[in-house]
Amino acid sequence: VQLQASGGGLVQAGGSLRLSCAASGILFRSYHMGWYRQAPGKQREFVATIRTGFGTYYADSVKGRFSISRDNTKNTVYLQMNGLNPEDTGVYYCNAVTMRGVYSTPLFDSWGQGTLVTVSS
Repeated sequence: VQLQASGGGLVQAGGSLRLSCAASGILFRSYHMGWYRQAPGKQREFVATIRTGFGTYYADSVKGRFSISRDNTKNTVYLQMNGLNPEDTGVYYCNAVTMRGVYSTPLFDSWGQGTLVTVSS
């Protein structure tokens, strides 16, 4: 499996970015997908997931600001990020996930390089 995240960059607080993650080597439409992030010096954390049936779930810290979506024809999952703040700074990754209720667990050990988001105050 290959997961290629892109779309990160430097943005001022209050700004927006749209991340993309293209997946290959899997039957994309059969997998729930998730976004995670890792801030400097911190552990990787959950951001959002989208089910194969398009149900979505968000971390409380991003709820109302971020929106996850997917395009099965392009094997791509997106993360629209609005109202960014410096606490959103980090490397963002996508992965396929397994889900139990609203809780997700990353499926693959290979995360790809991720995409860096830096939010300045």
